[in-house]
Amino acid sequence: MALRQTHDRAAWGTVTRRSRLVLKTYSTSFFLVTRFLPPEKRARVEAIYAAVRFPDEVVDSFPLTAADQLAVLGAWEAHYNRALALPTFSARLESVPPILAAFAQVVLDCAIPPAHYHSFLDAMRRDAAPQPFATLDALIDDYIYGSAIVVGYFLAYVYGPSAPGEFDRALRGSRALGIALQLTNFLRDVGEDERRGRVYLPMNLLHREGIGKLNLSDPAQLPKLKSVLATLSAAAEEHYRAAEHDLDAFAPDCRTAIQACIDVYRLLNRRIGRSAEGVRHRESVPLRDKFHALPPSKYWRLPLAYVGAL
Repeated sequence: MALRQTHDRAAWGTVTRRSRLVLKTYSTSFFLVTRFLPPEKRARVEAIYAAVRFPDEVVDSFPLTAADQLAVLGAWEAHYNRALALPTFSARLESVPPILAAFAQVVLDCAIPPAHYHSFLDAMRRDAAPQPFATLDALIDDYIYGSAIVVGYFLAYVYGPSAPGEFDRALRGSRALGIALQLTNFLRDVGEDERRGRVYLPMNLLHREGIGKLNLSDPAQLPKLKSVLATLSAAAEEHYRAAEHDLDAFAPDCRTAIQACIDVYRLLNRRIGRSAEGVRHRESVPLRDKFHALPPSKYWRLPLAYVGAL
């Protein structure tokens, strides 16, 4: 459909509408908070989300062997490199998948370092052949950097700083929020990750509780794991606070959305930290509670979002 659009701007609109559908389908929470961004920045964020969602689905849900997953990721990375080398959006649409055509346009327009997406794909490759992480620092350096921190950097380049001298602080806030969000997601998905052969809980924390190898079918491990989850939930909370501290480093037209993201995911993190049901239960935040975390003065945007007007 996008290829039938003769004007780059019309084609861009077609592709970003599809990216918006990807976001709406896979992440209710992030879809809600991004409705508070100005339209041009929101479209770029939607293009970013689609570009990171596809590789994530390759390693999470595609019925492929690890070798085939790595082959798909390699081909995807080659398309990304080709997209960056092409001169126009129309040329990209003719040569690479539309999601990557749009994402490459964002990378070029916003001067995002192209290597950041390579780091993201490296993290996805690690998911195809998972290995344990010795400590929280190792988890952050060896996995979260690629899976979440660089994604936060993508967004920082789109959002922009409040002043030229504030961009380093905006990147610092993006790093903190990326770590916080990824830790919260890990804590929510312990059971799902175990079924995929992955353990994102640092081994030193498991060993501290006398757990040599994670096994959620072992009832004796469940109360011990509550302590591990509480420790990591507290670590995530520290990063949410750090991200909030640097909120004013971002352009004013993006702060409402960033604050809403912090507030909504912080609710989830706190529910996990105090959950009595532990890792056998996938915690979530009820929609009414998500709404309470959003700015009431902006509620009018939400019905429009669900009918496709935003």
